[in-house]
Amino acid sequence: MGKEIGITVKKSEDFSEWYTQTVIKSELVDYAPVKGLIVLRPDGYSIWESLKSSLDTKFAATGHRNGFLPILIPESLLGKEKDHFAGFNPEVFWVTKSGDSELGDRLALRPTSETLAYTLFSKWIRSWRDLPLKINFWNTALRAEIKATKPFLRTSEFLWQEGHTVHMNKEEAEKEVTDILSLYKKTVEEELAIPVITGKKSENEKFVGAVYTLTMESLMPDGKALQMGTSHFLGQNFSKPFDVKYADKENVESYAWQTSWGVSWRLIGGMIMVHGDDKGLVLPPRVAPIQVIIIPIYYSDEDKEKIQKVSQEIEEKLRESKIRVQVDNREQLTPGFKFNDWEMKGIPLRIEIGPKDLEKNKVTFARRHNRQKDDQEIVGLVDRVISELDKIHEDMFADAKKILDDKTVEVNNYNDFKTELEKGRLIKAPICDNPDCEEKIKEETSADVRVITENSSDTSSKCIKCSNQSVIRPLFARGY
Repeated sequence: MGKEIGITVKKSEDFSEWYTQTVIKSELVDYAPVKGLIVLRPDGYSIWESLKSSLDTKFAATGHRNGFLPILIPESLLGKEKDHFAGFNPEVFWVTKSGDSELGDRLALRPTSETLAYTLFSKWIRSWRDLPLKINFWNTALRAEIKATKPFLRTSEFLWQEGHTVHMNKEEAEKEVTDILSLYKKTVEEELAIPVITGKKSENEKFVGAVYTLTMESLMPDGKALQMGTSHFLGQNFSKPFDVKYADKENVESYAWQTSWGVSWRLIGGMIMVHGDDKGLVLPPRVAPIQVIIIPIYYSDEDKEKIQKVSQEIEEKLRESKIRVQVDNREQLTPGFKFNDWEMKGIPLRIEIGPKDLEKNKVTFARRHNRQKDDQEIVGLVDRVISELDKIHEDMFADAKKILDDKTVEVNNYNDFKTELEKGRLIKAPICDNPDCEEKIKEETSADVRVITENSSDTSSKCIKCSNQSVIRPLFARGY
């Protein structure tokens, strides 16, 4: 799997292998010595930092603050919310020894932080003056994945953020849940150029312990849906077992209302799958570690001096305008190798400067997402680069949105449902209110209810499974 040979399979023919080669050869990640774990290389971590920065800005504007939680959680705490604990128990890593000494109470490596956070919230909150409490944690989480692992998509340790909020009343908490989902949608669409569909999870698919779960979903090119973020209304399901109370203005004590929500580096996996092509990554400009790569092309020492000087001047001007730019001055490599190398890494815009370009006071723009090239005047170049990067984002989003729309279909019977499912579709289909029908569909087809959109009510059709009157027309798909 040498870098020099590029991607050896087509995305359309072997999607899984294409994905693996792309994340490894583009130098986003490498495999760790422990099965199920990956190492983020600088480019991979840079994308995560970009998302983190964007989200932190939005969190701060809405009154959320960041905190830190330890990774070890006593088993006794996990057991305080039995339904929640039972849902995660098969995936929990346990610490049983400290050196050579046995621990009395096993310690869990954090699968999620609700139980630990809410034990602390019960200490911190005393009265209405302490509310709302809105804290976000940038954490790692560990879950023993039993399925085949895949970088960014399914690993035993992953980076994520998890927000936890506490409110005086139900209305305020529910508004928090919807506001956060809107914030997530804005981030994914405006930073990663991925169109998403938002709505509610079914009772069968909601977060364990939640009253309900809101979700953000998108369809990947292989026909599987990816859950890209969730926001949970917890009601008082955690405040009661963890004794999270507050005294109101009349000094009457009440249980608080809570939410939790999170996204993970799964977003990066979605970005790779949606935009990548047979040559490797295609990065959205707003998260690309390098937005513009400049390739000087010369064949004599005289040309070298002139072209490197102009390349450096362009680089400096772009940096002054906060463009992430780099000049590729690697002399041991041919221009063709450099083109392929940067295309593999998905750099949105390549600027080529050769002797003939310089004679005309021009450069060549080479766009990664559509492989189109044209000449550009050097004068006023910075403004055109800025405009071009915005247009690249818009084009990438529009292309992805068209694919999502084209792959979303409606059916009214089970045979058509199964046919469209094999085509890798996101399917709107009517279903009744009997959860057994949803479960049977999942057992027979591996497809589940991905999202119930706001306008999904349907009482005029028949359930595709039992033919009784339908209640809703949610979106089904197979998922990651």
